[in-house]
Amino acid sequence: MLLKYLRDLWYCLPLLMLILFFCVGHAYRVNARRSIDDPNKRDFHLGSVILAPISWPVLLILSVGLLLLRAVVSAVLLLAVTFALVVIRKPFLIAWLEKVSTKIGNIVLELNTALIYAFLGKDPKKPPS
Repeated sequence: MLLKYLRDLWYCLPLLMLILFFCVGHAYRVNARRSIDDPNKRDFHLGSVILAPISWPVLLILSVGLLLLRAVVSAVLLLAVTFALVVIRKPFLIAWLEKVSTKIGNIVLELNTALIYAFLGKDPKKPPS
């Protein structure tokens, strides 16, 4: 059923890419005309205008995939919380969640700190001066 309209979609893609190209070009031109002290002025590269018609299908697929992933995670969490409220009625669950969340948080903080030090070119072993 969905493949029935694939040819129509294929014919509409160049028009959609052209419309997107003009929208991105217009936004780039409006941004370039803004004054330097304008808080809405951004520093866009000119290559991003040319890349926009090519990159939108990838971004569309990624956003739909992220939407589906969020839906699955929400459903799993809803079932897990319901199961925990009905079956597990002991307070050890809160202590365990605190320990696990602290462990995960420390790992993420260490990784982010290492990334920041790597980009800044500093040695993470040295104390800050």
